[in-house]
Amino acid sequence: MSRIAAAPPAPQTTPDFKRERALMRDGYAIVAGVDEAGRGPLAGPVVASAVVLNPRRIPKGLADSKLLAAARREELFEEILATADVAVCSMSAAAIDATDIRKATLEAMRRSLSGLAARPDYILVDGRDLPRWEGPGQAVIKGDMLVCSIAAASIVAKVTRDRLMSRLGAAYPDYGFEKHAGYGTPAHRAALAAVGPCPFHRFTFSPLGGAAVNEE
Repeated sequence: MSRIAAAPPAPQTTPDFKRERALMRDGYAIVAGVDEAGRGPLAGPVVASAVVLNPRRIPKGLADSKLLAAARREELFEEILATADVAVCSMSAAAIDATDIRKATLEAMRRSLSGLAARPDYILVDGRDLPRWEGPGQAVIKGDMLVCSIAAASIVAKVTRDRLMSRLGAAYPDYGFEKHAGYGTPAHRAALAAVGPCPFHRFTFSPLGGAAVNEE
């Protein structure tokens, strides 16, 4: 008699609160999710956020910030700020150039954790690396798609950074930062070729090494 193999379970694409609840049952009363926005752009800061969700008031519709429409991200951003303990830290392009993007990102994460109203008992961090932190934690690959607290942090970090880049776009209209948030789009690269970089570009990132600054 032949057997039909069961189909593998579908990959999880909607974050849940299971990890946080399990940690709380194990005695970790305050669990923070941590994520960043802006590792890859050619300009602007990297922004990290730490979020401790209220288990009784988890916003509905949390997801990886990159999968949400901008208007929905803004709505969730406001709801997260109203219901959770939230902290944000940004590291400037100059700080990134002075170290490297990995170190700057981890430092932004560490500072965001330090900015929370209550010190976390356990941290859940998107990606492969944990920031320097005196306490237990876990790095979760694709955590913004799996863990509600990380998804919330991803939304806060992205909305915060997008707003910063919109203001930078108003100050430096040649580059269109408000449209591409500093990423290396064809339009952004064309602007760099035409007018050169501004002081908020990352000069250690290709193709910016050694470029002269446009101070205007």
